[in-house]
Amino acid sequence: MSGDQPNPPDCSEVLDHLYEYLDHEMPDGDSAKMQEHIDECSPCLEKYGLEQAVKKLVKRCCGQDDVPSDLRAKVLERIDTIRDEARAASQAAPGDREAVSEVREADR
Repeated sequence: MSGDQPNPPDCSEVLDHLYEYLDHEMPDGDSAKMQEHIDECSPCLEKYGLEQAVKKLVKRCCGQDDVPSDLRAKVLERIDTIRDEARAASQAAPGDREAVSEVREADR
């Protein structure tokens, strides 16, 4: 969803962004449009209610598990690596970008 959209969202757009809405990860303007659509659209309201219930169930059943510290460290390290690679690729000259992509593919 884009904050510059003058048109109200359609059902497919609402459903595409439903988890962003449920997780409070969208801009306020988009969130307000989502809420308005959900309030006025029975099928989207039903889907919203179902996804909200599933999210609560998962949290209740799985939300208490502690993440092993070594796993957390590995994930955070990988995120930092990917960010560094993306930053390097965006700053590289066009010819260098191809080389960065080739190195990434070789690492996989």
